Amino acid sequence: MRLARFVRLAAAFALSSCALAVQAQPKTRIADLWYAHNAVVAMLGSASDVVATVARPQALPWMFRVAPALAHAQPVAGATVNAEDLLRLNADVVFASAGDPTIGAMQRLGLDVVPVGFDDYDSMLRCIDLTAQTLDTPLARERARDYRAYLQATLHDTAQALAAHGTHATPRVLHVASLTPLKVDGSDTIVDRWIRAAGARNAADGLSGNLKPVSIEQVLAWHPDVVILAANAGSIEASPQRALWQTLEAVRDGRVYRNPTGVFPWDRYGPEAALEVRWAARTLHPEAFRDAAQGSMQTQTQQFYQRFYGYALSDAEAKLMLSGGT
Repeated sequence: MRLARFVRLAAAFALSSCALAVQAQPKTRIADLWYAHNAVVAMLGSASDVVATVARPQALPWMFRVAPALAHAQPVAGATVNAEDLLRLNADVVFASAGDPTIGAMQRLGLDVVPVGFDDYDSMLRCIDLTAQTLDTPLARERARDYRAYLQATLHDTAQALAAHGTHATPRVLHVASLTPLKVDGSDTIVDRWIRAAGARNAADGLSGNLKPVSIEQVLAWHPDVVILAANAGSIEASPQRALWQTLEAVRDGRVYRNPTGVFPWDRYGPEAALEVRWAARTLHPEAFRDAAQGSMQTQTQQFYQRFYGYALSDAEAKLMLSGGT
């Protein structure tokens, strides 16, 4: 009896050890169902292992230019993804937005689902660390550590530069995600975080969340000092509300700026959030960064993509990216 029990326990231990060994192996067949997270996987060096993605080259051309291996992945529809399709693709891990309603169905079919998401810098770093741990490759772990150091240095150095220059003005910045229909970003968002990190404050007083519809009358009431347009927001000149926009001093005085874009829009939920802080701070407070040791924004942009994506951005590409072009 004791011998039989020992054999059973030994067999169970062997199976458990085998399962742990399998789990510890790097993930080589990835399904990524959150648009922004594809930029994280690419940064961590696993774009070639993505077998299914919600990302599309038409919507995110820089992503597919910097990480061309993503073009070999099967396109899938995010909110209506068929879990059985992911099984047929032999996905050994599925990254899904934490609020994805299909997570339960995927898990019931036996898929290994890792919920991901973030809304500030701390949770973004945790998300990147979780992803690196899941991918379990030396490059992923190295890039995650390096990016953490880069973001933390960015936030520290930006705050130090603003304080050293004695910059006390905190311009009220309105971030416009879309002009038609008119949508802006409020508090409790990554947009609000970089506005504050860049030495400003969000002009959308009393508004919380991303992509919130507002009226032009509300924008006029907020009377922002600066307007930052998302790369794909459209143009004020082509807006049917152009005449009303022109009543704002920020528009008349040329304090309207086009946000850069990249693998993912810099102003939203991707690793380029670190570049966004640098760009926004220099745009809003150029006098504080005139002698910045890090070099021009173009130089920093090229260094970033080489360092974190292994992509040599040309001068022309860097200028196009910084202008919000694709």
